[in-house]
This record gives sequence, structure tokens and C-alpha cells, in this order.
Amino acid sequence: MLVFDTNVLLHAADERSQLGVSCRRRLDDARGDSAPAFLTWSVCYEFLRVSTHARAFRSPWTPSGAWSFIDRLLAAPGFEVLVATPRHRAVLAQTLAELPDLRGNVMHDVHTAVLMREHGVSRICTRDSDFRRFPFLSVLDPLGEW
Repeated sequence: MLVFDTNVLLHAADERSQLGVSCRRRLDDARGDSAPAFLTWSVCYEFLRVSTHARAFRSPWTPSGAWSFIDRLLAAPGFEVLVATPRHRAVLAQTLAELPDLRGNVMHDVHTAVLMREHGVSRICTRDSDFRRFPFLSVLDPLGEW
């Protein structure tokens, strides 16, 4: 079980990204793997925000083009969206108590980490080193060996 972070999706979507080939390969591998792979709605919305933003994405996509990329992933067998359960509040409180120094922009990552924790998913494919702050997660770099 593995979650893909926004930055991996963005590199995979950018044909000119030096990391694109590796990120696309990781997504393709997940599509063919029998183990579930996940996104979160916040990752999907962040992808939509960045991939359609002229100052953030080299060749911005239309909203429908960006959604089509996400929709194709979610249509693949084994890809699902992690959503909050009734335990979300308690898992968030536990995580914030264990990691009291979390602040600011990392709260977006907190949301992803808490969703993963409540679903028992411990691996995330990302280039974002902030996820290493969470001792209950294993960070997999799409460029590294797995």
C-alpha cells in the first residue's frame, strides 16, 4: 500500500521535467501492481491548483486536462482515494500531540499523513522531505531504489 504525493504527479504530468520519466514509471508500476495505491482529495486538488497555474507550472493545463490526468489514475485498478474516517479527529489529535513542532505550510502534509495513519498506510512516494518528520511513515523517493 502506497500513497502518491502531488509532486510525483506534477513531475509525471510535465513532459519536460527531468524527473518525469521516473515519476511516470512509478505510477505505471503502481497501476500494474496488485497492492493498492492511493491519492487523497487534497493531493488531487493541489495537483489541479498547480498544474493549471501559469506561474507554477511550465505549460499550464486546462482544468479539464488536469482532471483527466487524475481521473485516469483513479480509474486504474487498485487506485483509490483515502478519505477521513470517524477516527480522523483522534488520529489528528494524536499526531499533533506527538509532533508539537509542526507549523504552517506543513499542515497540508499533516492532512495526508493523518489519512495514511488512520488507514494503516505507511509508505508515501514523494520528493518532499517534510514527510520524513512523521516517524510512522516510510518515504520512498521516486528516483531511488525501492
